[in-house]
Amino acid sequence: MNRDEPNLSVMQTLKTTLISVVLTALLGCSPRVANLTLPIETPDTFSVAGDLARTDQWWTAFGDAKMDTLVDTALKSNFSLESAWHRLSGAQAIVDRESSSLFPNLEGFFGGEIERSDSADEKTLRLGLSSEFELDLWGRIRSGIDAERYRARASRADYQTAALTLSAEVVRTWYGLMVARNQLDLFQQQIETNEKVLSLIRTRLGSGQVRSVDILRQKQLIEATREQKLSAESRLQVLEHQLAVLLGRPPQEKIQYIHNPLPGLPPLPDTGLPTELIQRRPDVQKAYGLLRASDRDLAVAVTNRYPRLTLSASASSTSDGLSGLGDDWIRNFTSGLLAPIFNAGELGAEVDRNRAAKNESLAEYGQTVLTAFQEVENALIQEKKQGERIRSIEMQVQLVRQTYAQLRLEYLNGLSDYLDVLVALTNEQRLQRDLIFAKGILLEYRISLYRALAGGFETERDITE
Repeated sequence: MNRDEPNLSVMQTLKTTLISVVLTALLGCSPRVANLTLPIETPDTFSVAGDLARTDQWWTAFGDAKMDTLVDTALKSNFSLESAWHRLSGAQAIVDRESSSLFPNLEGFFGGEIERSDSADEKTLRLGLSSEFELDLWGRIRSGIDAERYRARASRADYQTAALTLSAEVVRTWYGLMVARNQLDLFQQQIETNEKVLSLIRTRLGSGQVRSVDILRQKQLIEATREQKLSAESRLQVLEHQLAVLLGRPPQEKIQYIHNPLPGLPPLPDTGLPTELIQRRPDVQKAYGLLRASDRDLAVAVTNRYPRLTLSASASSTSDGLSGLGDDWIRNFTSGLLAPIFNAGELGAEVDRNRAAKNESLAEYGQTVLTAFQEVENALIQEKKQGERIRSIEMQVQLVRQTYAQLRLEYLNGLSDYLDVLVALTNEQRLQRDLIFAKGILLEYRISLYRALAGGFETERDITE
């Protein structure tokens, strides 16, 4: 081989590279695509604004140390959250994989062959290195990397959403247990009260002051209360199973919890501005990340229609034995420009597909933002109206209690029928149960408000892994 040939090849390659650089300067780098403006008008404020400063760990506002410990345990041990973390790790690995395209690859090879003939066998050994590199003339590679980087950000937001949802489920289940326990105690008290009334009626039956049908009606009330108590016991155990699984434990494992009355609501948190909510909520940030990724995918599809310049180099040594390998090297440096000429509209169709996907992501981003606003407003109005409903139930309890006391007195004096007393007693007990349930619903609405206003927060995995 002529020793001047490699130098000539290098000069030709450099000329080709220079031409490509000039074309790049003339035609520009990565293609610009449409802007990513939010397709809705953002309201100035929310309908109600509280005064208590928000915190990322929103559940601490309730001041329940045991519940705080359970939430921390769930964030460390819940398997669904761990699954979301591994999806995030996979997305970050994809970014690293795509980023490697910005650098030349280098491969080594070693091989041999034997050529047999009638006269003799010829052995050949080959050792060498080869490298290939594509110049990112139009930003195609960088656009692909950016797309995966935005998807990784969306995966992180998805992980934060999962952590936020998990914390809300733990808190809901914790207070659901309190509601069920309080209801169970109330049912037991009502059964005892109804049994005392039954004993009183039986005493009066012996003196001929009541009818036997009154005893049957009272017995039916006792059985109905016991039936509702069974439902409360079932709900209590289901919630215990649910809490254990949220903590990453078998449902058979008992969770120790303190039997306390339902807590009152903390002061209303500061809702902030709607524009701040867009920047804070991880589900909104996920939708925005996917929009940016689809925008970069569109840029990749556009640049796929442009020429590609690839540089390659190799060095190899050939010998008939190991001792001779490396004595003489053959070097090669080449470049190639590949441009699409005819593809029956395939590349154009791919551009159209990516443009449609980007517009779809833009619409989904707008819908996610609107849903975020809706969830805040829903929680605010639901909490307000639920508070009014509780006050109404409390007033009804007072009135029916007075009614029952008066009718009971009239019944004992023979001035009214027992059926009126039974109706009043049934109404009082129903309203007492409704009141506990309504207070539990009020707590759920406040949890929904915290959930709607909350942003992402660091977990144990963010710190240690």
